[in-house]
Amino acid sequence: MCALQLKRPLAFIDLETTGTNVASDRIIEIAIVKVFPDKSVQTKVKRINPGMPIPPASTAIHGIKDEDVANEPTFKQLANELRQFLDNCDIAGYNSNRFDIPVLVEEFLRVELDFEVASRQFIDVQKIFHLMEKRTLGAAYKFYCEKELTNAHSAEADASATYEILEAQLGRYEALGSDVDALAKFTKEDDYVDFARRIVMQNGAEIFNFGKYKGRAVRDVLKIEPQYYDWMMKADFPLNTKQKLTEIYHSMMLKK
Repeated sequence: MCALQLKRPLAFIDLETTGTNVASDRIIEIAIVKVFPDKSVQTKVKRINPGMPIPPASTAIHGIKDEDVANEPTFKQLANELRQFLDNCDIAGYNSNRFDIPVLVEEFLRVELDFEVASRQFIDVQKIFHLMEKRTLGAAYKFYCEKELTNAHSAEADASATYEILEAQLGRYEALGSDVDALAKFTKEDDYVDFARRIVMQNGAEIFNFGKYKGRAVRDVLKIEPQYYDWMMKADFPLNTKQKLTEIYHSMMLKK
């Protein structure tokens, strides 16, 4: 059996949110299962007042109502604590590359607190599962761990189950290896610039991945239509997308 080999802590995260829109929805519960190289574990679970109503459709999934978080701290009040807990950690989760991590980054950006991502590795356990077996989280837990996932859509239960699934996957698929770098490379889907994948990298250039300029180089578009930058900055794009677009724009201005 290939046990998970860690050079630094690996934090398994799971979020419950007001919805699925990365740009506008908010975290209402976060669970972090932090696994250290010696396999000791620390867990942090926080409920968060999102500052907006929780839609009934979302409550139907995770069971959290407005009154359950009315007296909880806001993300801004918890941001430093969460950032410190995740310091020097690589991050893993279930569908985390497409949802949990982008949402978490957005929350930090909203409170103007930097959450460094460049030096971290990201492992998406769902991607391993879909590439190997193609099922859901509950089925993954039953398939790999031979257990029933109780209390599903509780952030702590889901995050803990994800950790157990990854350990079982390493035992089943020895070709995966067991170090974080290899697992992150295996689960990486594409070379993207922003977490929402509105901008991707192709042949060393930033390329728009949506809209009328899909497939066009960002720098070329901004040269011929600089007002497109202004439109994107005013439109309902994730803050992370706007941040990366601004970095490209400023880089272009410096080269003039």
